[in-house]
Amino acid sequence: MNITITNEAQEVLKTKIGGQKGYLKIKYETEGCGCVMSGIPVLEYVTQKGWDDIEISTEAMPVLVEKSKTVFYDKDLKIDFSSSANTFQLKSPSQILNGRMSFIIR
Repeated sequence: MNITITNEAQEVLKTKIGGQKGYLKIKYETEGCGCVMSGIPVLEYVTQKGWDDIEISTEAMPVLVEKSKTVFYDKDLKIDFSSSANTFQLKSPSQILNGRMSFIIR
C-alpha cells in the first residue's frame, strides 16, 4: 500500500497536531454502520499503535492502518485537504473513499 499526503493536507495536519507526539492513523470506522462492510475511513491522531496497526511510510510522516481492514482500501491512497469544504479527503486513482473525512485527536 502506498499513501501520499498532499502539501495542503500536511500543513493543516501540522497546525491541528501542534507539537503532540503520536501517529496519524486511517481508521476504518464501523460504529453505527450496521456491519463491517459498511464502514467509512476517518483520520485519527493517536498516542500509540494498536495491536492490528501496520505502519506505512510516507514522505511527510508515517501513517497507521489496521492490517485487517486493508482489504477495503486501494493500493494507492492520497490524503488531501479540501479548503472549500474545510475537510480532509481520502482518495485513490479510481475513487473518493471519503470526501468529508473526520479528524479526531485521541
